[in-house]
Amino acid sequence: MAEKQTDEQYLYAMRHSLAHIMATAVTTLWPGAKLGVGPVVENGFYYDIDLGETKISEDDFDKIEGEMKRVIDAKQPFERSEKPIDEAIAWAKGAGQPYKEELLNDLKRAGTTVAKDLDTAELGLEAGGDSKVENVSFYTNGDFCDLCRGPHVEHTGLVGAFKLMRVAGAYWRGKETNPQMQRLYGVAFKTPKELRAHLEMLEEAKKRDHRKLGQELDLFTFSDLVGPGLPLWTPRGTVLRNKLNEFVQEMRDEYGYQEVSIPHITKKDLYEKSGHWAKFQEELFKITTREGHEFAMKPMNCPHHTQLYASRQRSYRELPIRYRETTTCYRDEQTGELSGLSRVRSFAQDDAHVFCRNSQVEDEAMKIWDIIDRFYGVCGFELQVRFSTHDPENMNAYSGTEADWLNAEDKLLSLITSKVGDNFLKGVGEAAFYGPKIDFMAKDAIGRVWQVATIQLDFNQPEGFDLNCTNEAGEEERILMVHAAIMGSIERFLSIYIEHSAGKFPIWLAPEQVRLITVNQEAETLEFAGKVIETAKQFGIRVQVDNSNESVGKKIRDAEVWKVPYTLVLGEKEIASGRVTPRVRQDLVVISTHPELQIEDFFKTVRNETKMRVSKTSL
Repeated sequence: MAEKQTDEQYLYAMRHSLAHIMATAVTTLWPGAKLGVGPVVENGFYYDIDLGETKISEDDFDKIEGEMKRVIDAKQPFERSEKPIDEAIAWAKGAGQPYKEELLNDLKRAGTTVAKDLDTAELGLEAGGDSKVENVSFYTNGDFCDLCRGPHVEHTGLVGAFKLMRVAGAYWRGKETNPQMQRLYGVAFKTPKELRAHLEMLEEAKKRDHRKLGQELDLFTFSDLVGPGLPLWTPRGTVLRNKLNEFVQEMRDEYGYQEVSIPHITKKDLYEKSGHWAKFQEELFKITTREGHEFAMKPMNCPHHTQLYASRQRSYRELPIRYRETTTCYRDEQTGELSGLSRVRSFAQDDAHVFCRNSQVEDEAMKIWDIIDRFYGVCGFELQVRFSTHDPENMNAYSGTEADWLNAEDKLLSLITSKVGDNFLKGVGEAAFYGPKIDFMAKDAIGRVWQVATIQLDFNQPEGFDLNCTNEAGEEERILMVHAAIMGSIERFLSIYIEHSAGKFPIWLAPEQVRLITVNQEAETLEFAGKVIETAKQFGIRVQVDNSNESVGKKIRDAEVWKVPYTLVLGEKEIASGRVTPRVRQDLVVISTHPELQIEDFFKTVRNETKMRVSKTSL
């Protein structure tokens, strides 16, 4: 190719080319196939396909892959060409490709095909009048030609190793009133070795799937009567949520955060002023009152918090003002996009907002960074920083001027480099619409990377809501906002953390810290177990007893299945001596043998381990 590509760019072009090769194979096997879009996604690619009444299943993957390999072996060149927009629309009509025709009409009318940037009333309509674009590009390999911006590899033989993974339903352009297409997914890597490693990771991920473990460990459930995307938390799962949240708020309180509380709905006016209505109105649950007023369930908390700040005149002496709140938010996600706890319609957010002067931003951000480092260190994650900035080629996606953006980004960049030097990722276009972000990327136990915590600098909402303080000279001074999420969505964080830990929660976090196992069901044994439970409660330990009629061996295996950190077997010896020999979950073990302990001494140890939030037993 004309310019030398980075490995990342080459991998992107390779996966994009495989999407075209897959579409080539599908249209060869099913000549009437109508094509939607075929983008690159994490680790691979997909293509949205409409085959009418014909349904693709995994049974078809072998023949599709076989046809793809034939195209690959032919080393067909990817040849770029251009057509005038009207000629391209005529091409789509003649080829019987209505989805491509719709995209081309959007390009002609608005210069983009990104649905959220288009007038929803005009989607799918024929474009008339002057065009926003003159020409559009196509790529051809063999007999297959597709509307495409590129990039691609030089020829079909340069696409590495791939495998088709699954097929799912997807509404055209994500809208439920549109036709449902079939989304065919594949993964691709430069070498067969890398592909094998990825497939092995996916097999391990299946064992750790939070949806599976959530049911097995009785953490959460979903109900058809309540509705999809609305998780219900059991007592055990609620312990997890509460203990994680207590840890975050404990650290925030060290830095002077104050807890606040806001309603779960708001007038439309609040989001119009904040800018969220224009950007996210399709994702809002809307409510019309009996009097005809339009309200919305809150999808975020920052606009509400601005109104707490704005409720009275503020002096510079009061700043920074730090609000914190863990509260439920709501987003009208489409049914096909819901996935376990990863993507839900109702989620709790450990949100916080700092209202401060320009000179205080760095210090406040550093305090948040410290909380993030401590929290994720205790949870066993490695972190890397991503500097998420605006896309200068798409300023319409953001509020504020480019000069404002560059100034805010310079401030965050200075902070990042002072902390980690040049050891950070660049995320052009990953900023929030109101300001740049420092995003924290966590690597889990099987090597997957997730965006978790975030620090966001917001100069737009203070401007929109006219948020000021009175400075030393008695003048009004515009303030700034710093948004801080440690877990962010607790649901999403737990989807990551359950899989990272494989459900083996540390002692401080385990819903059940100690399991008592009785060797028999005699009255003396049950009475002794009751006294042990009372002692555990005195030390704040979460304990349950298994006094079923099963064998001791079966009870021990059950405790292991429930991934309980400590198990105590209670029988005649323990009753006589008042001492126990704890069985320790294997991943917590430091030494292979564990001494007998007085019952109170054991629970004191567990209490101290809980307080210190240790990752291993101290026994």
